[in-house]
Amino acid sequence: MKILIFIAPNDYKDETLEKLKLILGKWNVKYAISSYSKKECRGYHGAVCMPDVNTNSVSTEDYDGLIIADGKGIDSYKLYDFRPLLDLVLKFSASKKQVCAIGNSVKVLARANIVKGMKVATPDDEEAKRLVLLFHGIPTNDVYAINDNISTIRDSNNMDSAILEMLSRLGVK
Repeated sequence: MKILIFIAPNDYKDETLEKLKLILGKWNVKYAISSYSKKECRGYHGAVCMPDVNTNSVSTEDYDGLIIADGKGIDSYKLYDFRPLLDLVLKFSASKKQVCAIGNSVKVLARANIVKGMKVATPDDEEAKRLVLLFHGIPTNDVYAINDNISTIRDSNNMDSAILEMLSRLGVK
């Protein structure tokens, strides 16, 4: 079992990444951190993280799921318009592997056009809600929403139960 965690090159949400590491570590799930930067990535609060793998070289066959961390970097780098990331999300989704977006990273799933007819837990961000509606998703204020292999989490403060449910769908006990 191995999960790929994608972070923005800068201004990813430090606390989201740390919480993900704790949850996955508690359940003995291996993970790799990925970004489009070959250099150190810097979190919004100053944490520094060296990616384990460049996202350009990721093979979906090596991972059981993808989690996209939230943060200001999603917007400042316009990662929801970055074709290689959208293609990676599509590959994970087409392979029926777990895909999870936290907070404002739901914009990436919407732009990848994989939310049609799905409930999408959206943050208090009008642009995120607009994109979800534009791509025929159903925005909800729920803490999280899980549709088959697609999970969305409103914000990182309430992600524990959603990540645990995603892991149980992967057979982690």
